Parts: sequence; structure tokens; C-alpha cells
Amino acid sequence: MTAPAIELRHVSRRFGSVIALNDVSMVVNPGEVHCLLGDNGAGKSTLIKILSGVHRPSEGEILLGGSPIVFRSPRDATVAGVATVFQDLGLIPLMSIARNFFLGREPQKGSFPFRRFDRVHANRVARQALIDVGIQVRDPTQAVGTLSGGERQSVAIARAIHFGAKVLILDEPTSALGVHQAAMVLKFVIEARLRGLAVILITHNINHAYPVADVFTLLNRGTSKGTFRKSDISREEVVRIMSGGEDMAVVEAEIAGLLARAR
Repeated sequence: MTAPAIELRHVSRRFGSVIALNDVSMVVNPGEVHCLLGDNGAGKSTLIKILSGVHRPSEGEILLGGSPIVFRSPRDATVAGVATVFQDLGLIPLMSIARNFFLGREPQKGSFPFRRFDRVHANRVARQALIDVGIQVRDPTQAVGTLSGGERQSVAIARAIHFGAKVLILDEPTSALGVHQAAMVLKFVIEARLRGLAVILITHNINHAYPVADVFTLLNRGTSKGTFRKSDISREEVVRIMSGGEDMAVVEAEIAGLLARAR
């Protein structure tokens, strides 16, 4: 049996007296899109930062490929094959697509002390890597700032795939995108899954998550409300648990009371 790509066991994270995460467990398998859903303040950002090495758990452990691992920094996570695409994408708008693609891993040519960036190699590899995930760029030397939001996401995702990510974490990748651009990004999510990557998709938009996800873990106020395979839970039930069904019932009752008085 194949070991999970990454696993959290009873992970908690405290900041002083504030409990940001409390006893959260989840298992993400290779070739699977595991969607982490929750409203604002649910603990999604804290969980991302634990998985990407920004924070260490106060309690619990992380397993990678079935073996316990400690990420002391984001670089540790990256070297281990855990790539995180944050909302800001980590791209520099005024630099070219190719320079952004190899940011921190620049190919060089020549002998010391005259080594320099190998622009031709970088342009060729960046173009091909983007073609491999289904996007044609006009020119790999064009500035990233000239790309659409969906195209910028594709550059960040293609970069993670090219450099050997085993686990791809996407932080609200469709936030602030239009319908067409969001559909483009979700296509790249499926492409990553078909390549055997374990994809963790963090979002609060169930309409974007439900079509591509295989498994859902639902967070509410820092605690897990359960993990469900898509075949076992409806879209409506996901929304109810994610938003807190009892809270919504109270809000709806209050709105009904206000409308009744207004009449």
C-alpha cells in the first residue's frame, strides 16, 4: 500500500493564549486533490504555514511519505518536495517569466569569476514547462506583470511541478479571478493531480472546490469538522458544515425577525 504523500497527526498551534489550530489531523495521498475548506478565521492560513515550514506545530507531528519530519524553515519544506503557492505567488512583476521561473535556482554558464545567468537555457526550459501544463506564452522574456491573474498562477504552478514537488499547496488560487481565469487555474490543478502530485487546495469557495476535489477537510474556528470523500457528502452539506449550520440558522432567524418588523 502506498504511503500518504503528507499527513498531519493531532496538530495544534498556539500563539500565546490564542489557539489557532486544535487537534487537526488529515491525510493527503498522491494523485489526489485534498480540499481544505473553511470560512475566514477557520485556521486555514495557520495550517498552510505549518505545512510550508513557516510555523512549527505546538503539538502533533507531520509525516512525509510515512516518515516523521520537522520543517525548521520554508526551505526545508521545499527541499523535501512540499511546494506552496501563496496568494502573492512569490513572483516579481518587473522580471521576465523565465527569470521568475528560475528565481533562486538560476542556471549559469561560464567559469568563475565570470559565471552569468544562462538566459537562453532559462527561456527554453520555462517555455517548455509551461507548454507541459497546457499554456502557451507569447515570449518567456516578457514581464510577469503583463500576464493575467490566471497566467501568473500557471507560472507558479508550472515552476513547482518542474522542480520536483511531491506535494503542491495552493492558497486561494482562484481568489479575485474571473470565471474564465478561475477555470484555467482549476485545469492546472487537475493537470498536477494527473501527474501524481498530492494537491492541497485551500479555499473558501465551494463552487470552485467541489468540481476538482477528491477529499474535503472542513475547518471551523481552528478545529476539524471532519474529512469526507466527495462521494460521501453533497455540496450543500459541505456548505452547512463549513459555515456552521447552527450559526446560519440563528442569522436567518434574526433576518426574518427584522423583515417581519419592517412590514
